[in-house]
Amino acid sequence: MPALMFQGTGSSVGKSLLVAGLCRAAKLRGLSVRPFKPQNMSNNAAVTADGGEIGRAQALQALACGVAPSVHMNPVLLKPQSEIGAQLVVQGRVRGAARAREYQAMKPGLLPEVLESFRLLSAEADLVLVEGAGSASEINLRKGDIANMGFARAAGVPVVVIGDIDRGGVIASLVGTRAVLEPEDAAMVCGFIVNRMRGDLSLFADGMALIAERTGWPALGLVPHFEGASRLPAEDAMELAGRARRREGAALRVVALCLKMIANFDDLDPLAEEPDVDLRLIRPGEAIPDCDVVVLPGSKSTLADLASLRTAGWDVDLAAHVRRGGRVLGLCGGYQMLGRVVADPDGIEGPPGAAPGLGLLEVETVLAGWKALREVSGELTAGGTVSGYEMHMGITTGVDCARPFAVLADGRGEGAISADGRVMGTYLHGLLAGDLARAALVREWGGVPRDYRHAETIEATLDALAAHLEAHMDVGRLFSLAR
Repeated sequence: MPALMFQGTGSSVGKSLLVAGLCRAAKLRGLSVRPFKPQNMSNNAAVTADGGEIGRAQALQALACGVAPSVHMNPVLLKPQSEIGAQLVVQGRVRGAARAREYQAMKPGLLPEVLESFRLLSAEADLVLVEGAGSASEINLRKGDIANMGFARAAGVPVVVIGDIDRGGVIASLVGTRAVLEPEDAAMVCGFIVNRMRGDLSLFADGMALIAERTGWPALGLVPHFEGASRLPAEDAMELAGRARRREGAALRVVALCLKMIANFDDLDPLAEEPDVDLRLIRPGEAIPDCDVVVLPGSKSTLADLASLRTAGWDVDLAAHVRRGGRVLGLCGGYQMLGRVVADPDGIEGPPGAAPGLGLLEVETVLAGWKALREVSGELTAGGTVSGYEMHMGITTGVDCARPFAVLADGRGEGAISADGRVMGTYLHGLLAGDLARAALVREWGGVPRDYRHAETIEATLDALAAHLEAHMDVGRLFSLAR
């Protein structure tokens, strides 16, 4: 089936967002379309219906297509656990861990599975829109590549290169990309897009012509910055700063801790859009300010983030916050940190060992070698139906589990609540996306929930993104380049 690949001059140039918008545009044109990303590196992940996991960006793109996420939409997912190592997920299943240099040697052996997933998706669609990873110009990683030109060449998929004018230097980045590509790779490119233009578009008309002249690639679009981007789940933690919503005078003040190995931070997005919630994201080096609720998000490396949390002095701040009557919500890894002990006897996250937790919940966690990956639903103890997904390696037990955060549809108690009801922990990701569950928690915390409907907002934003792209590029011409 026809396919078109979108590569970038660098990371975070807007590839994921453009592919999501084009997926929705194709759907609105009546096409059966699928997203595909051969290799992704992200700790923002989503669970598929068959119990696998893929990058969050591909789950959003699947939503834009109007289809359920599949493990084949992102066959290789790297989830960083340290500065030099990552957990390796292949076709939705954990295959182990690898250091960066080790992974470079493994890549060629993964190409057959990547191509298999691509063929399976292609068989059920009129069009496949493929997203590259990082930069097309990383020629130092070209040998054995499966993420960019290596995949494009192996699958015979034409490439569009995206540059980000908002970052500056877009002419140099696009012309430079053309200069460093091998002739065979450059021949795969059928055009370029300049993304995130602000102000008068006509001011860059000469720039578009110059890039086309220097590269020999046709200009396929100059896309203005899309104001609704922050309402859609982001893939990269580099975009965390844009997720905060400061609202002076809001009834509920929430602070989320930006842990170094933060995972699934899109859990916070629905709370950020609540009209009467002031959400602040703080990083190590900042003290936890006076607030009503502190959220400890998920983490890909619980023990490492627990240590860095202590180094930042946040353990002292949290204890003082609770003594003042403040509330705490721990999500997944954040839940594990709230207990008395986090033990890693098998060395899942590093050398075997254990560390004392924050002691705000009477629970203990043992990290296990198997990974819980499932969609769940049930009822919150605070009231309201809840749905979400579990994605964790660890078993948490203790007396506070007798006061579960939720009771799931199978009758299982999930999570824990402290005796005074002020500290809550749960393994449920995505729970705040449910309007009833979010309203119940906001009310429990002393806030005033408003009539904000998260799923409807996401759908409307995807429609607006598709219209935005249709207005600023010849989408029909773009799709005609697929082969």
